[in-house]
Amino acid sequence: MTEERRPYLSSFQDRHGRTRWRYRRAGKTISIAGEPGEPGFEEAYQAAIEGRQARKASVVAHPGATVPKSFRDAWKRVLRTPEWIRHDDATKAKNVRLAEEFLKLPIVADDPAVWGEMLVEDLKRRHMKEILAHFSSTPHKAKHLLVAIRKMLHVALDEEWIEIDPTYKLSYRPEYKGWRAWTEAEREAFEARWAIGTTPRTCYALALWLGNRRSDVAKVTWDMFDFRRNVVTIEQTKGGKRLVLPITPMLRATLETMPRRGDTVLVTAYGKPFSEKSLTGRMADWTESAGLPCGLTLHGLRKTLGKLLAEGGASTRQLMDTLGHDDIEHAELYSREASQAILARDAMSKVTRLVQGKKKRG
Repeated sequence: MTEERRPYLSSFQDRHGRTRWRYRRAGKTISIAGEPGEPGFEEAYQAAIEGRQARKASVVAHPGATVPKSFRDAWKRVLRTPEWIRHDDATKAKNVRLAEEFLKLPIVADDPAVWGEMLVEDLKRRHMKEILAHFSSTPHKAKHLLVAIRKMLHVALDEEWIEIDPTYKLSYRPEYKGWRAWTEAEREAFEARWAIGTTPRTCYALALWLGNRRSDVAKVTWDMFDFRRNVVTIEQTKGGKRLVLPITPMLRATLETMPRRGDTVLVTAYGKPFSEKSLTGRMADWTESAGLPCGLTLHGLRKTLGKLLAEGGASTRQLMDTLGHDDIEHAELYSREASQAILARDAMSKVTRLVQGKKKRG
């Protein structure tokens, strides 16, 4: 349709030689984008005639669509990196859970916009501090969340969406040191409450004398034990490391009289294996029944073995190979704590001898 057949419509050439359209009536000019026959052009022209605002076409997002250069876009790219592929299943599951929680987190309270739709370049350092503060009641979760977000930021750096990492040197250390080791008195109280042969005592012994995580404790099978050679072979869930450990007399005494009611050493009252999550809840019940305080966990027993190894004089390398640590810093935490206690004890012994010697001479 030409401009002659459209009232008040005219065209002109702009400085780039492109044809532009306008609606002119009663001294008022309205620019109309596009070309005659296009839906947007026709709607704008009709709106101009009727003296109203043109209706804009509604944009419907395709399910699963991702905003380019957003955090969700970055996360999808993380899942294709070689570093991600090398992670074990447990590490992947933890990071996926934390990343999805972050991507669905509202940018501002009571606002539908979430971080997953936010462009990575718009994240500022103050935003990151606010996000960490949101998880202040669970500091270890906040620490691991920071690790997951940094994976997205590293992708954004590689793709040149951003030039700097806003979390650079942003440290978030928990206020406490995680699950603490059990004291000797607490171990004695638990053992007094739960005799050898009971499920709580067996779970306790596996966690303490194998030093493994709850995921591994739940899956320990009888086939892993070679009582003739006095060794147990475990492939850790986290990291997939294969450990060959000696069966200590304490663990042997616990297992020798145990009936085999299934493939796994630990079975429920129905003869089924425990899930790792259920063991957490059951240990809380068992420690409460023994009159012990909250906070004594299976992972605390793993730390207890590390502490005992260090106090017994085990080297950092021995600690790493017994507990399955890849990071030397984890093992050195036990060594430093034990060394401090031993050095302090020796030093105070010297002070005691000095003071008592002066009294005798006096």
